[in-house]
Amino acid sequence: MAKYIIRRLLSLIPTMFIIITLSFFLIRVAPGGPFSGEKGLPEQVQQNLLKKYHMDEPLFRQYLRYFGDVLIGNFGPSLRYKESSVNELIAQGFPNSIILGTVALALATFAGICVGILSALKQNRWQDYSAMSLAVIGISVPLFVIGPVLQLVFAMNLKWLPVSGWIFSRAGLKTLILPALTLAFPYFAYIARLSRASILEVLRSDYVRTARSKGLSEGIVIRRHVLKGALLPIVSYLGPAFAGIITGSIVVESIFFIPGIGKIFVQSALNRDYPLIMGEVIVYSLFLVTMNFLVDVLYGFLDPRIAYK
Repeated sequence: MAKYIIRRLLSLIPTMFIIITLSFFLIRVAPGGPFSGEKGLPEQVQQNLLKKYHMDEPLFRQYLRYFGDVLIGNFGPSLRYKESSVNELIAQGFPNSIILGTVALALATFAGICVGILSALKQNRWQDYSAMSLAVIGISVPLFVIGPVLQLVFAMNLKWLPVSGWIFSRAGLKTLILPALTLAFPYFAYIARLSRASILEVLRSDYVRTARSKGLSEGIVIRRHVLKGALLPIVSYLGPAFAGIITGSIVVESIFFIPGIGKIFVQSALNRDYPLIMGEVIVYSLFLVTMNFLVDVLYGFLDPRIAYK
């Protein structure tokens, strides 16, 4: 198992190298530039700005300079937010996005597995149809509809929760409930459908029938035999889902005015802020490959055969 973990960990290095290299050159060769949209900016001033940020050098030399800075954890200065570096901007917003994404995925996973178990055990009954109908709604309705509806019902009509804000405000943790529910809803739907299908498949397996024939109670059969096998596809889904729930929180952050990294990411793309775009791409990519690595390791513990392949 240790060799498997080390091998998977070492594979992250070439993956990140390819991501950084491709992202750098794709961004730089795209038409336009960070200073090309400045109206009334004299040519000499533009040249001075390019020289200041070493953007007048050959492209490959810029890449070597940037890659050297990345190796020491320096993403450079932002070209638009001149009062802050890229590291500072990411450090300000990324933890808030992590908190929101972690709570949302925890809610989605717990609720999705519970609903999936109920739906599978009550197959073709009203509980099954109700659960899967809710899952279809979660998949079909976009976040920019779910968020305002929850605000209207629970904040404006019932006045149970604040309309917007973040946990550092006077409302505290109450501000986390609505955005977490909004962000969790589509992932809950996918996990519920995935867990239902996986549990139904395991319930039809021979070793479950054997466990039941031994006289074990249904609860013990579900806990000890069904869930472990049925969780494998769900665990595989959680890695990309966790990364996706972080990167996909832009809409939710905008609706509930959360100081996350989503708004900064959009603005950096519109402003062609090369260092900020690259910094966020690297952080998101590192987060994604790390989550996939953790999922692979967890998958190996749940199914030891994986570790020996």
